[in-house]
Amino acid sequence: MFDSVLIPPQERVLAVPARLLARLGATANGVTITGFAVGLLAVPAIALHHYWLGLVFIALNRLMDGLDGAIARQRGPTDRGAFLDIALDFFFYAAIPFAFVLADPVANGLAGAFLLLSFIGTGTSFLAFAIIAERRGLKSLSMPKKGLYYLGGITEGAETIMLFALICVVPQAFVLLATIFAVLALITTLTRWWWGWRSFSMP
Repeated sequence: MFDSVLIPPQERVLAVPARLLARLGATANGVTITGFAVGLLAVPAIALHHYWLGLVFIALNRLMDGLDGAIARQRGPTDRGAFLDIALDFFFYAAIPFAFVLADPVANGLAGAFLLLSFIGTGTSFLAFAIIAERRGLKSLSMPKKGLYYLGGITEGAETIMLFALICVVPQAFVLLATIFAVLALITTLTRWWWGWRSFSMP
């Protein structure tokens, strides 16, 4: 919901450090993989109840996720980069709820499973729409720089990171926050199904 508003100013802020990193020899794919590895460090941190440390790793992952795109725009985007970015992002998004389940399986298990179910809905509907949109040569007007057709919704990347920040700051509210977010994500899934049905009705 907020991605189309937040991403343009983010791109402007990250353009300068990305240019510096590119001059130093950093590649977009290298930053993507490094950011993914750093982000996964949040899993053991959260599982061991070091929630603030987990939040630091999540923040670093998101910073590197922004930098890899900025470097790619300067050096030229690639299909490999677009693939890595979306594939690793989706795995990272699923890893954080899993970490909270590990932290307290009894209390967080059901809500964590519900949240992961909703992530499957938003992720698969996003990718399915992108595949057909690419086949038809459609371009996203709101996110024209993305490597894939970017179909929005109530719960996008920015909202997901807000959730992660909240549950790290207030881990005792995980069940409530995860359940509310999962319901919103399922609504996003339904709207994407409807939009795909409507958009691809003609052969």
